[in-house]
Amino acid sequence: MKRQDKKSNCAINYALETIGDPWSLLIIRDMVNFGKKTYGEFLASDERIGTSVLAHKLTELEHQEIIRKQPGAIDKRKAEYYLTKKGINFVPLLNELAVWGTTYDEHTAANKTAIAKYQADRQGVIDRTKRVLREYGTVLQNFDYIYANK
Repeated sequence: MKRQDKKSNCAINYALETIGDPWSLLIIRDMVNFGKKTYGEFLASDERIGTSVLAHKLTELEHQEIIRKQPGAIDKRKAEYYLTKKGINFVPLLNELAVWGTTYDEHTAANKTAIAKYQADRQGVIDRTKRVLREYGTVLQNFDYIYANK
């Protein structure tokens, strides 16, 4: 059973307790970078999350107000998940994790062009990414706009 009280009042501790597990980070990555928004889409990710873990993490992220659940646009019986403002504000950290991983993982599948453009214009990319996520929920169709050096 997960403890209900915080370990400390440290800001880093709060961030880690809120969203510091790998599955939560990968779910958010899938939402931001790959436009995933349904249980089935998350389940199909390369990392092969288990069904019970996925259900638990989605509930936890919703409880933490990182994501929100709503009925599907096409099939109302199928829930869709979207980042909240709090979740969208996680984008800079997600980007920095990608930079760090790309720097130290010689076998990374990360888009190195996007990483380089991000490093050249961090705040611009962050601002454009947040704007696109607020408007569209994913960066997929807006890749060129987000990574344009403006």
